[in-house]
Amino acid sequence: MAEAYIVAASRTAGGRRGGRLSGWHSTDLAGLVLNDLVDRVDADPKLIDDVIMGCVMQVGEQSTNIARNAVLASKLPESVPGTSVDRQCGSSQQALHFAAQAVMSGSQDVVIAAGVESMTRTPMGSALFLAQKANMADHYMGPAIRERYPDVPEFSQFMGAEMMAKKYGFSREDLHKFSLESHKRAIAATEAGKFKNEILPVQVNTAEGGLQNEMHLVDEGIRFDATLEGIASVKPIQEGGFISASVASQICDGATGVMVVSEKGLKALGVEPLARIHHMSVIGHDPVIMLEAPVPATQAALKKTGLSINDIDLFEVNEAFAPVPMAWLQVTGADPERLNVNGGAIALGHPLGASGTKLMTTLVNALHDRGGRYGLQTMCEGGGMANVTIIERL
Repeated sequence: MAEAYIVAASRTAGGRRGGRLSGWHSTDLAGLVLNDLVDRVDADPKLIDDVIMGCVMQVGEQSTNIARNAVLASKLPESVPGTSVDRQCGSSQQALHFAAQAVMSGSQDVVIAAGVESMTRTPMGSALFLAQKANMADHYMGPAIRERYPDVPEFSQFMGAEMMAKKYGFSREDLHKFSLESHKRAIAATEAGKFKNEILPVQVNTAEGGLQNEMHLVDEGIRFDATLEGIASVKPIQEGGFISASVASQICDGATGVMVVSEKGLKALGVEPLARIHHMSVIGHDPVIMLEAPVPATQAALKKTGLSINDIDLFEVNEAFAPVPMAWLQVTGADPERLNVNGGAIALGHPLGASGTKLMTTLVNALHDRGGRYGLQTMCEGGGMANVTIIERL
């Protein structure tokens, strides 16, 4: 079978809601990442066959095929097409899968898989809000779904996290400790310069002050003064519940991307690969608890590849909510010291549709930094799905 290789990976540092990236239009921010990927391998922009971009809130500024609009906002020629993907939080991970499948099929040779989300400018729930405003719908679930799944609650992802905490027997203190560890690892990685190779410096652009003579280089969500007491002081979203904002991923603005090529693409670019795509899969699972899918998805991926959990050197499991990677650890028996080694979304932020290629960018760099061979990435996705990607460092 033909191979797919990653030759470049890039991301902006995450921006807080209303923070240092809030003045950037999503298409312009994504365009900067496209430019950076081309620059990293000194590629002729005309060699890019396609841009596949993940984005969850595809309304307003992020509507009308944001992938194509990002191409037009970049230095890529207008001959480069683009298409947008919505697999919820796994959107850009799915974009990576589509890109890899394209080059493995031989239909294309150089494809950029990317993701973008400005959660400041196009907040979660924007599509539903617009539909309600136009009196078109009161919920994304129609009568047939409600009849088949009457137990899907409102704010289902938050409730799914509550269900997982109860199902796997986690206490609030357990969640708080995990959250603190995410910040500690992100702090250590930042101070040691572990993100230096992956972060694209972007000019600070706030909604209030506009472009400033300062570069955004550090993930804005990291709490360098985080304490267990501070995390525990945040009230649960549900009275008497487990989940609070301090044990959930941070709302985040950001753009990310990876360049995926075939053997022919490697020769055309004249570059060495960073990693080889070893495995790609996606599954559907229970849409009620919703967030549990990474567990069976990982088990299925390992079975299909013949690898054991101990064969994998590093894991990136998205920290949408603390119970997700905690449950994943409990069931898989993976070494917690190999999981999210540079911190996760609780500290670094979760820019929804951009998180798939964000995690992959970090995973590729961490494997090279630590000399590991295999890395596995997975994340929970709205509707009860999960993608799994296994890469081999080269």
